[in-house]
Amino acid sequence: MIESENLWLAFGLTLFAGLSTGIGSTLAFFAQPTNKKFLSAVLGFSAGVMLYVSFIEVFPVAQEILQEELGTSKGTLYTVIGFFAGIFIIALIDRMIPYAENPHELKNTEEMLRPLPQGENKDIINKKYLARMGMFTALAIAIHNFPEGIVTFFSTLQDPALGISLAIAIAIHNIPEGIAISVPIYYATGSRSKAFLYSFLSGLAEPAGALAFYFFLMPFFNEVVFGMVFSAVGGVMVFISLDELLPAAQKYGAHHHSIYGLILGMLVMAVSLLIII
Repeated sequence: MIESENLWLAFGLTLFAGLSTGIGSTLAFFAQPTNKKFLSAVLGFSAGVMLYVSFIEVFPVAQEILQEELGTSKGTLYTVIGFFAGIFIIALIDRMIPYAENPHELKNTEEMLRPLPQGENKDIINKKYLARMGMFTALAIAIHNFPEGIVTFFSTLQDPALGISLAIAIAIHNIPEGIAISVPIYYATGSRSKAFLYSFLSGLAEPAGALAFYFFLMPFFNEVVFGMVFSAVGGVMVFISLDELLPAAQKYGAHHHSIYGLILGMLVMAVSLLIII
C-alpha cells in the first residue's frame, strides 16, 4: 500500500522538475529579435543540449534497462531498433507536413522579420519555419520529459530521498531545455508569452507522465516497454538536432557562433547530469 504522504511528495517533485523549463524560457524575455549571433548561438546550444542528452543519458539508460531484461545482445539490438524507429517516425512526420516552399531555404534574421511587401510571402514562410522548429523541439522535449516524470514519480514512491535528489537534478537540466524551446518560438512570433507558454507546456509532460503512470500504466508497465520508448526518444531528439536546429543555426549566424553554442549546450548538460552522480 502506497502511503498518501509519499504519493503527494512524488507528484509534487515531478511537477517541480517539469516546470523548471519555465526558468529557461524566460531567456526569451531578454532577447533582441534581430540579434543574429544570439539566435545562432542559442540554436546551436539547443542542438548541443539534445544531442548530449540523447547519446550520453537516454541511449545508455535505455540500453542498460533492455540488457537487464533481455540479455546483452538482444537488449542492445532492441535499443538500436528503438533508436532508429524514433528517427524514422519523426522523419516521416517531417515529410508529411506540407510546405508552401522548402523551409530549409532560410533567410537572415533581418529579412525574416522585415515588414511584408505586397505580394511577397517569404518572410511568413521563414517565420513559420522557426515556429515549426520550436514546436518540434517542444514536442521532442515533452516526449523526453514524459518518461522522466515516470522515473521521478516511481523513484520517490520507492525512496523519497532518492526522488528528491533526482528531481533537483532533472530540474536543473530542464532549464536549458526551456531555452531550446522558447527562443525559436520568440524569434518566429515576437511574443514572449507564446515562447513561455510552449516551454511551460512541455514541462507539464513530466507531471502528466506521473499521472498516466499512476492511473493507467502501472498495471501494464514493464521495463522492456520503457526501454524501447526511451531509446526512440533519443532518436527523435537526434533527428531534430541535425535536421532542424543545426542547419538553422548555421544559416542565421556565423559558423563559430553555432559551434560555440553547441559545445556550451553539451557542457551545461554534462554539468547538470553530474549532479545525479
